[in-house]
Amino acid sequence: MTRYPNCVPGGSVDLKLSGKVAMVGGASKGLGFAVARALAADGAHVSIASRNQQAIDAAARQIAENTGAPVLAIAADLASADAIARWHRATLDRFGGIDLLFTNAGGPPAGRVFDFDDAAWQSAFELLVLGVVRQIRLVVPSMHARGGGSILMSTSSAVKEPIANIALSNVLRASVAALAKTLALELAASHIRVNQLVPGRIGTDRVREIDEINAKKAGISADEQRQRSVSTIPMGRYGDPDEFGRVAAFLLSDAAAYVTGASLQVDGGMVRGLL
Repeated sequence: MTRYPNCVPGGSVDLKLSGKVAMVGGASKGLGFAVARALAADGAHVSIASRNQQAIDAAARQIAENTGAPVLAIAADLASADAIARWHRATLDRFGGIDLLFTNAGGPPAGRVFDFDDAAWQSAFELLVLGVVRQIRLVVPSMHARGGGSILMSTSSAVKEPIANIALSNVLRASVAALAKTLALELAASHIRVNQLVPGRIGTDRVREIDEINAKKAGISADEQRQRSVSTIPMGRYGDPDEFGRVAAFLLSDAAAYVTGASLQVDGGMVRGLL
């Protein structure tokens, strides 16, 4: 009989996250919150960050109440090198090391390419690209010292197919996709896996905001715009953030120990591309 070491009695999968230390960005709500809660539910110690102290404290309380896991909440602007460094240091001080990193930040303003000046492009770059590089640069030494680790970058379906009216996100999240693949090659020998998770239309505040912007542009109601979007999804609905969170926990875990350099869509079949 074939034995599957990650399976536990009853058929569920043991993700082997107990005691692992995870840093999760943009975790006061939406996708980041869902990922942090999924990791905590499987036994990880989570350090979460977002810009607003009150919001991140509330998220930490909810995760701790839901899961019983230890949670550290830090207010940090992930476009700021100093703020990222403070978050990293606080995580080391509290938990002693870092095994897992989920990079995630709120999206930049909606608009077309020529709607933005140099300052807007630079600001978006600092948040979406350089912020990710800074986080990874800080956590890799701890992962290396602990014998390996796992990094997961949240991007967007725009890396597969540009989305109308979000030019900043289209361009810069594609850069993050290239970063993920590059780092997967560079860090594999150190037993550090790097993957990309691509959300489709997940029911978050960000997606609702984009629906409202596009609805105004089209001169229709937000509900009608949402139905137009749903009609493009083979599964006929928006995803739930917790569905995204559980996939993230799997990719970050040892259950995916031979997966690196991969790009996985959580989109209900929305993206039609072969790869």
